[in-house]
Amino acid sequence: MKRIALATIAAASLVWGAGCASEPVEPQDSRSYYFDQEIDWDDCDSGAQCAVIRAPLNWDDLDARQDIELALSRHSATGEAQGSLLVNPGGPGASGFTFVRDSVDFAVGSALRESFDIVGWDPRGVNESTAVSCATSDAHLDYFFFGELEAEPDTPEWDAELLAESIRFGAECLDNTGELLQYVDTMSTVRDLDLLRHLLGDGQLNYLGYSYGTLIGALYIDTFPENVGRLVLDGPVDPAASQFDLVLNQYRGFEEALMAYVDYCIEMAVCPFEGDRDAQLNAVSELYDRLEEDPLRHSDGRLVDNSMLRTAMVTTLYSQDNWSYLTQLFVEVDQGLTDTAMFLVDFYYDRQDGVYQDNSMEAFIAINCLDYPAEYDPEVIAAQGEQLREVAPYTARPSEYGDLVCQNWPFPPRLTKGPVSGEGANPVLVIGTTGDPATPYNWSLSLAEQLGQARHLTLEAEGHLAYNKDSACINDAVEQYFLTGALPEDGLICSS
Repeated sequence: MKRIALATIAAASLVWGAGCASEPVEPQDSRSYYFDQEIDWDDCDSGAQCAVIRAPLNWDDLDARQDIELALSRHSATGEAQGSLLVNPGGPGASGFTFVRDSVDFAVGSALRESFDIVGWDPRGVNESTAVSCATSDAHLDYFFFGELEAEPDTPEWDAELLAESIRFGAECLDNTGELLQYVDTMSTVRDLDLLRHLLGDGQLNYLGYSYGTLIGALYIDTFPENVGRLVLDGPVDPAASQFDLVLNQYRGFEEALMAYVDYCIEMAVCPFEGDRDAQLNAVSELYDRLEEDPLRHSDGRLVDNSMLRTAMVTTLYSQDNWSYLTQLFVEVDQGLTDTAMFLVDFYYDRQDGVYQDNSMEAFIAINCLDYPAEYDPEVIAAQGEQLREVAPYTARPSEYGDLVCQNWPFPPRLTKGPVSGEGANPVLVIGTTGDPATPYNWSLSLAEQLGQARHLTLEAEGHLAYNKDSACINDAVEQYFLTGALPEDGLICSS
């Protein structure tokens, strides 16, 4: 019996039922119906203000008047406001609503808080907005992410059961979500973002996008160049890359982060095992082999196997601050203990005490299935798997089946991506971190080159993302750009 791993039957990339209501309205131009509404802000948690606006389910059919809701949160400027600054934390599937409402000081620095109304929102399909729902209970989600198939592995019965579960997951997403499931693609979110800009009263968009949020920003620049104000894209996703190229480069990034951890732990004499780099990596391989043959069982009944250990490990590699957890993880699993492994896995899935805190993982799958075409050719899937194993033997465990969930998704992909252009847009900032495993540095170089008018900044450091962390050089460049429009020199290199 084996776990139904997300890495096996759902989207491989790491980087994460509400219906759609239409109420009777007075006759009105369909565009005005959305663009002439007013935002009604009310006080909410953490000293913020919150609101809900309506957006069209299908941007290509405004006359249908099928509405979805988008949830907004705002912290008003502590000084004289220059306008709004919209922030997206990434994902796909992460909640910008709670990010800004509850963690505004983490989202932006105090200088920006003073001069801008900081606004977050949940993209369509996410959390407090009209949301994707693929499960009726936490136990249901647990079964999909952690459940065990009845059939014996490597049998036709196993293959059939795995395929059936993949199809069932997509069907239940459709049953619980309704028509929205067809329209949670990133390009629809880009058009929502321009609606938000307009309703906030900003002639041009000021925007800070982290990680996947940079894809939203890059597509916005390409689609609405005349509405681009000041945009910062930190930890970019490359819009021109295929899904496999993204996955391959991301796993390469996590593999390099693991090597950096091993070198660091040897230097600091805090490694989980004895010996040099080769000895450390051999010990990790032995752990994988042991878990493959004899998985551990956590106290709540969930299995800790090879795939689970990799998920826990990758979770620690987003930031050097988390490397101590990686040491603890290896030590405990080597001793047959599972607490740290499951703590990290639950952190990855945003699960606390058996309760999923939001729908981020469901939204992650739904958005990716609409943004990227799935691969169906068994020969291509096999070749891609070999390439992943060669590039990232310690962090990747590719499925021999490919992405079964997206292969059997109820709707085909909607987003046709390729290189973007910054022609006609104001200059923007693109920031890459040399040791970023989740959004590798070369993606930032590619995006800056595509945009043409972008200024590229480099942070020489380990970990995911650059702004509002330990680099005064990066922080000052970003904040002066937002506050005054002053552009740093292209190619500026900063350190922590």
